[in-house]
Amino acid sequence: MATVTKKELIDRIAERTQAKRVLVKRITQAFLDEITAELCKNNRLEFRDFGVFETRTRASRIAQNPKTLERVEVPPKRTVKFKMGRLMRENLAVAATQSVQARQINKKL
Repeated sequence: MATVTKKELIDRIAERTQAKRVLVKRITQAFLDEITAELCKNNRLEFRDFGVFETRTRASRIAQNPKTLERVEVPPKRTVKFKMGRLMRENLAVAATQSVQARQINKKL
């Protein structure tokens, strides 16, 4: 599995749209900043067919240090939950099927 960085995404978008890289970088960063700002306000972000981002609060709990076996209280914590949209779910299912088929062909060779 490869890791794709923000820089690589910006380069791809700039190449595909023939827009200047600096402009794509500003727009991408502004988009990410807006997502972060809305999630900080506990707002739900819905991108049709892509997915939904929303915040959840994890309850406080008691954990245990595995080395010392000492009990430690873990405070409540806000996290972001992502739920896939219909098109993303369908595309991932197709990609997974193609990946399995490609592996089976490679084993036969």
